Amino acid sequence: MAREPGESIPILTDVILSAGPTLPPLVERDALVAELQTALAARAYALTEEVLRAAFAEMEASLFERITSQLRRELPEIIDATLRERLGEEQS
Repeated sequence: MAREPGESIPILTDVILSAGPTLPPLVERDALVAELQTALAARAYALTEEVLRAAFAEMEASLFERITSQLRRELPEIIDATLRERLGEEQS
């Protein structure tokens, strides 16, 4: 590509700006925006559901552990006290 004398090198931003915007017509753009909104909302909902399920599973496991630990600690004492009360009454 031979350049004429005195011809300057074009600046990239000037070339891009002179080409004008290549946006789709308004109707197509609105449809594209609606499609993107739907896709983004679906992905956000899926992520939210996944995170919530994991959080609930962790809470459930934690509560289960706390409850079973408390039952292991307290049930033997309750059973022992109840048996002694009932059997002690019969022996009197």
